Amino acid sequence: MANRDRRDSPIWPECHPADLSRRRLLQAGSVMWGLSLSQSLRLQTLAAAAQPQVPGSGQAKSCIVLFCWGGMSHLESFDPKPEAPAETRGEFETIATATPGLRMSEHLPNTARRSEHLAIVRSVHHLNTGHGKGMYWNLTGHPPPQPASPVNLPPSRNDWPSLGAMVSQFRQAPPGFPAAIQLPYEVTNEHSLLAGQLGGWLGRQADPMIARPPCGTPFRGNKYDAGSVPPWEFPTQSDERGIQNRHRLLQQLERPFDRSIAAESYNFYRQQAFDLLVSPEVRRAFDLRHEPESIHHAYGDHLCGQSVLMARRLIEAGVPIVTVMCAFDNLSDPRAEHWDTHSNNFNRLKHTMLPLFDRVFPALLDDLESRGQLDETLVVVIGDFGRTPKINGEVGRDHHPYCYSVVFAGGGIRGGQVYGASDAIGAYPARLPCAPHDLHATVFHALGIPLLSELQDQFDRPRYLCDAGQPLPLF
Repeated sequence: MANRDRRDSPIWPECHPADLSRRRLLQAGSVMWGLSLSQSLRLQTLAAAAQPQVPGSGQAKSCIVLFCWGGMSHLESFDPKPEAPAETRGEFETIATATPGLRMSEHLPNTARRSEHLAIVRSVHHLNTGHGKGMYWNLTGHPPPQPASPVNLPPSRNDWPSLGAMVSQFRQAPPGFPAAIQLPYEVTNEHSLLAGQLGGWLGRQADPMIARPPCGTPFRGNKYDAGSVPPWEFPTQSDERGIQNRHRLLQQLERPFDRSIAAESYNFYRQQAFDLLVSPEVRRAFDLRHEPESIHHAYGDHLCGQSVLMARRLIEAGVPIVTVMCAFDNLSDPRAEHWDTHSNNFNRLKHTMLPLFDRVFPALLDDLESRGQLDETLVVVIGDFGRTPKINGEVGRDHHPYCYSVVFAGGGIRGGQVYGASDAIGAYPARLPCAPHDLHATVFHALGIPLLSELQDQFDRPRYLCDAGQPLPLF
């Protein structure tokens, strides 16, 4: 991005006392790098850094969650059914993997060659067919409010905290970093923010930081064309004076209002946003220009690939958990890049979603392994649910939470294995059924966090971290 003189940039308004227009005040109060001030209020604070490290048996030091928003078809990916009837089987062939006896979709050849790292769980299930409710179930490990209804709900402080929020209470981040980050967007549907991805009853201070590139609108994805790199841009050292000038201006302007509790909360989060912006370590972690071109190319020159690369950089910098939403644009748009394949299932998976995933996921595994970090980084591939065995009239598959697949890799996981099994058409678990709370228990176990660790909610009531699930024997 070309450098411009600070005085010529609308980002850096000159702040003369005689020229404090409303527009300039708003400009002065905005935050760089695609985070508006309202978004900055959701920044994970550094309060988790005061939490002691929890002893445990886990090998993993960090976790990357790849969330396939929309619902990846297990039948076209990790649990194909080549012997099923034609109305279920679908159009794809299967291929052998590096693990004897294990087969997966023909459109995941790179992933298949790395199956020795993978533990595929084929018997996960929950009970809600709505996107938001399915996401809530998988990101929190608990049934959503109104579990019998598929209607999406907005976040509330009565929600169970997300996986990232929970982990952030037990694992420290380096000074200047949040303990939990989500890339590259909030999870939304029909332009509405959905429950399950924030701090819930832990309070706002536990909300994962939502780190978005500056393009796009808050409640709609924005895919990048091939060849572009998401511009997570931080100010250079020469720009820091402008940030600090704006910071001093805001302090002066807000003094008449800082007596209220709301203002104290507002100022606290704004200070965290400022600290994050000026930290050289944070700026470096978010600066993808430090990666060689070969690494950029390996992940793919698109938003998903570069977001996963960013996740690896953040984990390397010491952030305990990063969640990447691996789907973009409005779920109601059948042309968009997401996993909600109610129509044209096979063409969309063949030409867009599976090739994209089959580049990004293996690139992450290879990158972590080459850096000696795979054994200490747990990678989880999960989504809202699976897809129906029956192919509908629009050559698509509909929502199916009653059986789907989840993949674990790294972090002490024993690769080259399959846990559980679905029935002959992938409709229901046939062996070793498990639920989202078991997946969360597995993550906590991998990280060495005792399942019955006690937390205090925002009203100081004691809560257990995970009192229902049991770790899957994948280690």
